Amino acid sequence: MPVVTSLRGNEAVAYAAKLARVEVVAAYPITPQTIIVEKIDELISSGEMDADFIDVESEHSALAAAYGAAAGGVRAFTATSSHGLAYMYEMLWWTAGSRIPLVMAVVTRAIGPPWNIHVEHADIMSTRDTGWLISMAENNQEALDLTIMMFRVTEDPRVYLPGIVGLDGFILSHTVEPVELPDQETVDEFLPPRRQPYVIQPREKIAMGNLVPDEYFEELRMDMHRSMARAREVIREAGREYGKLTGRSYESLIDCYRCSDADVLVAGIGSWMGDAKIAADMLREKGIRAGVLRLRWIRPFPWEEVREAAIGKKLVAVMDRSISFGHAGPLFLELSSALEARPSMVGVPAGIGGVDISYEDIASIVEHAYSLVEEEGRVYIPAYWYHLGKFHPMPPLEHPVRGEKLREARR
Repeated sequence: MPVVTSLRGNEAVAYAAKLARVEVVAAYPITPQTIIVEKIDELISSGEMDADFIDVESEHSALAAAYGAAAGGVRAFTATSSHGLAYMYEMLWWTAGSRIPLVMAVVTRAIGPPWNIHVEHADIMSTRDTGWLISMAENNQEALDLTIMMFRVTEDPRVYLPGIVGLDGFILSHTVEPVELPDQETVDEFLPPRRQPYVIQPREKIAMGNLVPDEYFEELRMDMHRSMARAREVIREAGREYGKLTGRSYESLIDCYRCSDADVLVAGIGSWMGDAKIAADMLREKGIRAGVLRLRWIRPFPWEEVREAAIGKKLVAVMDRSISFGHAGPLFLELSSALEARPSMVGVPAGIGGVDISYEDIASIVEHAYSLVEEEGRVYIPAYWYHLGKFHPMPPLEHPVRGEKLREARR
């Protein structure tokens, strides 16, 4: 029988690794991730988890060791944050390019300087081009469920790529919430024995990662892209089955709250989308029909679901907890591409480095963006930074595309 207990987000991820029957964990501590691997170490030491724990000298080595274990045929796991993820960057490409299924938790945190240990999405968003699947939890229950699901999806023969599960530093990682732990039999039914494209074994000859002709290299990259595209349906299948077993369905790559009749959508990823749902309810009481478009998966990008939910709306306000300097927030850029700038769009970088953003702030942001649409008829503003209760237009936003200019551009 499932058990409902109170867990920090980091502990939820650790229990997910246990339930997935992970056999090797390699890790190096970094705030705010450390509790994940500390809890796993406790579970192994107490005999509750049958796995080997490898202490390494760096985050680069942590992923290298997990990659080696996975290539050797066992289910492996690691976790990191921020500078640790940056240190792993080379190994991200090796793992994905080798087509090795592997799961890693990334507890999102700002990258310095100046030094900052609080939430920001610059670390996880920097991995989008590496070939890893990427999901992002809203709450601790999702952190557990998505971790279990990620093993299933990455090990599917239609995919065979590694995957990242993201959760917001401190907001989820260190905050206690009720979490339902499925029983081991349920997870065993959902998660088949490990599958992978090949296994490296002693005394068996295999060549991996050697220099290849350019056309072969490009073909391999094309195949990774096809596999990432196929992962959309694999995720939907796994989400449906997980729902049947647990009552929590993850069939869609997005989570849409009050979207169907909304004029304006707040779009984003992570824990603050829970606050956005409260903001949407507040705005409806004021006469603004608001909804929330939360991306549960960043890679593969949920192209179809995003277009179906948002392309006909009056306004999409995109909340980004990171910025692509000199342009806009990375999520704004991706949503803008998917929606072809058909609805009015306002990109709002905010909450960078752990600056608190409340549901009142989100409601204020949407109200302001909506007033621009009411005044101009249509707007497209890539980066309208919100900091300490005020909007700060950023270049080139002294001359944003609005009203008749946008209509002319679209023609």
